[in-house]
Order: sequence, then structure tokens, then C-alpha cells
Amino acid sequence: MFPSSVEETQRALEEHQYIADRGLAVAVFLALRLGRPLLLEGEPGVGKTEVVKVLAQVLSTRLIRLQCYEGLDVSSAVYEWDYARQMLQIRLLEAAGERTQERIRQEVFGLEFLLKRPLLQALESQNGRPPVLLIDELDRADEEFEAFLLEFLSDWQITVPEVGTLRAERPPVVVITSNRTREIHDALKRRCMYYWIDYPSFEKEYRIVREKVVGLPEKLAQQVVAFVQELRKQDLYKAPGVAETLDWAASLLALGQTELNPEAVGETLGALLKYQDDVLKAKDRVRDLLARAQAPTPL
Repeated sequence: MFPSSVEETQRALEEHQYIADRGLAVAVFLALRLGRPLLLEGEPGVGKTEVVKVLAQVLSTRLIRLQCYEGLDVSSAVYEWDYARQMLQIRLLEAAGERTQERIRQEVFGLEFLLKRPLLQALESQNGRPPVLLIDELDRADEEFEAFLLEFLSDWQITVPEVGTLRAERPPVVVITSNRTREIHDALKRRCMYYWIDYPSFEKEYRIVREKVVGLPEKLAQQVVAFVQELRKQDLYKAPGVAETLDWAASLLALGQTELNPEAVGETLGALLKYQDDVLKAKDRVRDLLARAQAPTPL
């Protein structure tokens, strides 16, 4: 089921249109081989979430995604009870003459009334294949939730007081992502394989753009990537990630551009930058950045 080597892992990712450095392929391979969670950190938009989606395709299994946010609790991440169905069941039992509280409790707190959220769903394999569980942007969640994850990642089990302990027959493939808005606790990091995904080199980003934006002229692709690479060197509040590069390239293609010019850049910066201060700063430097981007770039 799992790739048998680093080379096979890297090749499988590329076959599903994800261009991975060898370092990332090594981290993914070892996480799969050793059965360890994989913690991916990096700036937003560098491909952390995308690699998990592709990994699920490579493994031919389902992807379960838990999007983290401040205030995330057990009812959203693990389970909650279907109270409406429970109340209906109680009324049906009472109408049938059932008055024993213990009997009613046993009837309404069964697995059929349990609403399984991502972490509990991840304990269930389908057709003998464990799912890929993406815990996305863990740094946005509270530290209390992070502490809860420690037991889950150690024992692959969840205890529901009314039902008992539910365990995974086969541990899920777990990938945790973080944009590093806060530090993840050392105790959780020690349980994971770790890899930092950086902004790509010109050559890698060019390959990604050519792979993902079908029909983009070669000259425009080179100029787009070169412009973005130069833009990341500027003092911006939020530098554009690969996702923004792809959006910008697709926008230029939709407008029928075959090469960059100041007007086209100025009109489409909203696809590349998401803060007005950054847009204004880029507009002030468009001609200089464009001159650098249009210089010959060896591939």
C-alpha cells in the first residue's frame, strides 16, 4: 500500500501533479514507514495542505480534514450526541411503556446516536485502508486542544464515557500543518516527523506553474515566476505563496496575456497580494520588478 522507497514516494507525488523536493519525499516516506504523524510547517500558500490531498490520492484512501480554529472543542473535533434523535427515541420508549431510567439511558446512548467528527472518523478503516487525517493549521487552535491530541496520537484511541474506548484497528496516516503563528508544544513535536516547506526555487516554481496552469505560454510562465520571486524579496506584510502565483498566472491567461507589462501587472495584483499596503507598495515598484523579471533567466 505504501511506497517502498523515497524515490517511489517522490515519483508517486509527481504523478499526481505535486512537485516535491527530495527532503519532503524523505519526510513523507519515513512518516509512512515508521507510522509517525508528519508535522509540516511553512508560510501560508507553500503547498502544505495540497501535499496531504495528493497523499490521499497516492494511497487510494479517503481524506478526513479537521480545520483548526480558536475555540475548537471536542464536540466539533471528536464527537457529539444527536440530541434530536435521542429525544425522539425517549418519547418512543415512554410511549411504549418503558419507565426504567437505566434502560432508557442504555437505549439512547448507543453508537447509532453518536455523531462522529473527524478525529473519531479517523479511527475507522474502509476496505482495510486507514484514512489520511489532515489536522490543518493546528497553530490556530488553543493549547488545550493540542494537549488533547497527545493521547490521540499516542494510543490511537478515544474514550466516550457512555460507550467506552474506541480504538483504531489500523492507525490513520496523520499529517499536521502549521503556519507558525504560534509555537507547537514540544511534547507534540516529539511524536512527529518534521519538515519545513519553504518557498520554492525559481526552477521548482516554474515547473509547478507549467504543470498546473495548462496553456500558459512559456515566456509568460517564466516572467510570472521571476516577478513573484523578486516580489518576495520586498518588505511585504504577506509575501505571495505558490497558491497566489498559480492564481495570478491563471488570471493573466484568462485575460489573454502572452507576456507581462506594467498595465497587466497593475490590474491583476489583487490575485497576487491580499493586503492594500502590499498592493500599493508593489505598484510603486512595478517597473523595477518587471525589468528584473524580464531579464533572461536560465532554466
